[in-house]
Order: sequence, then C-alpha cells, then structure tokens
Amino acid sequence: MPGIDLALDVAANIADAFDIGDGGAAELHNKACHAGLQTPEPVLAVQKGAYTYRRGCRPATAESQDRARTMPSQTVHSSTVDRAEVDQFERLAETWWDERGPMATLHKFNPVRLGYIRDQAALHFGRDPKQAGCLSGLRMLDIGCGGGILSEPLARLGAVMVGADPAQANIEVARRHAAQSGVSIDYRATTAEALADAGERFDVVLAMEVVEHVADVALFVARCAEMVRPGGMMIAATLNRTLKSFALAIVGAEYVLRWLPRGTHRWDKFVTPEELETAMRHADLRLVDERGVVYNLFRDVWLLSDDMDVNYMLTAVKDR
Repeated sequence: MPGIDLALDVAANIADAFDIGDGGAAELHNKACHAGLQTPEPVLAVQKGAYTYRRGCRPATAESQDRARTMPSQTVHSSTVDRAEVDQFERLAETWWDERGPMATLHKFNPVRLGYIRDQAALHFGRDPKQAGCLSGLRMLDIGCGGGILSEPLARLGAVMVGADPAQANIEVARRHAAQSGVSIDYRATTAEALADAGERFDVVLAMEVVEHVADVALFVARCAEMVRPGGMMIAATLNRTLKSFALAIVGAEYVLRWLPRGTHRWDKFVTPEELETAMRHADLRLVDERGVVYNLFRDVWLLSDDMDVNYMLTAVKDR
C-alpha cells in the first residue's frame, strides 16, 4: 500500500542517516551522550541591542563544549580547504543556477541572507538600504562563492564584488553566468589563505554557508579576518551543532525531504554560535549582531528569527 511504503521508506532513510559510518554526518555511537540521546538543556537567552536572541540548545556532547572553549588555539591544518568537500560541490557545478536542482534550497535561502547582508552593511556604513545602489563602492569578498548566486545580486546593489572558490568548475560556471547576465564580478579560483597572503583587503568579507565545509574553522576565520579592513565587517552564515539541527538539517533535509543531496553536510562539522564567536574574537573581530533563520513551511519561505538552533548568521566588525 502506498502509505505503508512511504512510511517504510522514511523509516529506512532515518536509519540510513544514523548509520553513515566512520566520518559521517551523525556518528553518535562513540559520543558521550549516545546512551539515551538525552535532550540537551536550553541555554539562557542573551540580550543583543533591541532583540533577545536564543542561542539554542547546548552542543550535544561535553566534548563539543570543550571544543567551543579551545577551538581557536588548535590550528592543526596548514590549509582551510577540505578537498573532499570541494570535490563534492565541484561535481554539482553545472547545477548552481538550476532553481529546481540540487541547489534549490539555497536559491530559496538567498533572499533572506541577501537582505541581511544589505541591511547590516547599510547600517554599519551609513547607507540607506532602500536605495538601489546602497552598497555602491563597497569592496566585498564572497568566499566560497560557488556558482555566484549571492555575488550577482550583491553586485547589482552596487558592491564591487570578488567571488572566490577553490573549485575551478564552480568559478567557470559563475563567470559564464555573470557574462550572460551582464554583471561585472571578479571571480577567482583560489582560497582564503591565498587571498590573505596576497594582501587583499575588503570592506566586507562574506562566509555564507561555507564555515561548515572548511578543514579548520579557526584558521579560516583568522585568514578571513586578515582581509577585513579596519572599520570593515565580516558576515558568516552556518549551521548550529545541536540535536535539532541533526534532525532537521541532516535527517529531514537530506534523507526524508531530499532537499539536498545526501552527504551535503556532516553534522560533526557544524559550528555552534559560541565557537564561531570565539574564533572571531581571537581574530580581533567584535560581534555586533546574530540572527537565526527558520523555514516557514506554510509560506515556503526562509525568515529571520531569534531561533538559532539550526541556521544562523553572525556579523562582526574590525575596530582597528
């Protein structure tokens, strides 16, 4: 019967998500809290300006909490690039601009992150976000730009865009689409560390949906921070490492709803707001804003929220 078949299929997909194996998205078998998978206790709300933000559930293990305290000092990689992650997205390069393909969810996510970047930059640099060219003259880096689906609308708002990605195939797709669209963007097949070593500087450095894919978060944030001019800002969007994010972003999005190809994310590489803020602080960046992003099923739209349990965005500035 169709109903039974669907139920069995969903159950099998959930089982698959828990049985990815060594290095998979949810390798909970060797984690301290695996016995019983206890619900993590909530964290007290913290006040940021006019908003009250809920930091979400605590990291799912004691090990994760230790990681939040020590991560920025543990630089064990010479590169920020995780080659397996780059190869995975390079295989999808030709699908970047297909709004019904593997990147469909990212296309739906694009308006909320574009609006957040525009509003944060306008607030910081004294611009009117309602003006068509509100980002005019601001030099922005979109690190991990993929096929350019965020770089292009930012360029249309007046930003002087540099899009960088270590996957050559992604850059070729981005360049081709920009040429077809008549948008001027400086796309480069390179890495954050290569750009930093070359002395590049930007008013705004963007790391949108890329932090959870790098080899070393602390090193990545530090190299990005090097490229932020004094008085400039860095904006990052990523996924929180909570049981809720495992249920929604891994089991739900990849195995049940199949919004994303299986293996798009690894839950153990998700980054808590505390970890990311700590990495930013160690890189001489000061947090000025944090917002959660949630999906409204009935409106089929992503919205800003005070719920940071799964998706969230941070803005930090460099004072000197």
